[in-house]
Amino acid sequence: MTKNFLETAYAERDAHETQSIYNAWSTSYEADMGGNGYATPARCAAALAEYASEQSLPLLDFGCGTGLAGQAFKNAGFSVIDGVDLSSEMIAQAEAKQVYRSLETLDVDAPVPQDYPLIAAVGVIGAGAAPLSTLGSLLHALPSGGLLVFSFNDHALADPQSAAHLNEWLDCGAARLLFAEHGDHLPAQGIESTVYVVEKA
Repeated sequence: MTKNFLETAYAERDAHETQSIYNAWSTSYEADMGGNGYATPARCAAALAEYASEQSLPLLDFGCGTGLAGQAFKNAGFSVIDGVDLSSEMIAQAEAKQVYRSLETLDVDAPVPQDYPLIAAVGVIGAGAAPLSTLGSLLHALPSGGLLVFSFNDHALADPQSAAHLNEWLDCGAARLLFAEHGDHLPAQGIESTVYVVEKA
């Protein structure tokens, strides 16, 4: 296990620093996360499979990393999966899994790709990764009736702004919460996460 990466994973930083860290982490990321029992990808895939009307609908794996989530979605029956990530080195690792229809390195300032009825952001939003404003960007990108599955780990949940960003959409009826479940994230580290499925109005 490369402790340095896990110890710094949840530190606040800008997108360019995050990109550099994940590029450097790419070759040991799966061993580090797998060695700690990384459970959130399979939990997100199972939750989305429960609510998606068709598993053949195109799914955007936003912040796909090395493809752990993409593999989990394929295992859950999803067949058309595209991935985007800031880290070109992570994308290179994801390509080897051959679970994605397409993979693209996303520019820091690029908008979220449009026209996906299903979007996933597994372990992506919160301290040390994408800013909380990403939640709104993802929901804006969805069509009416589209589904977003995402997770907040304990570090994100400790920030009251995490719930506030979600409730901005739920309280006004712009989105509907279909599923929320707290459970394992990195059990060996004692970190849990809440998995959400949200439908855009």
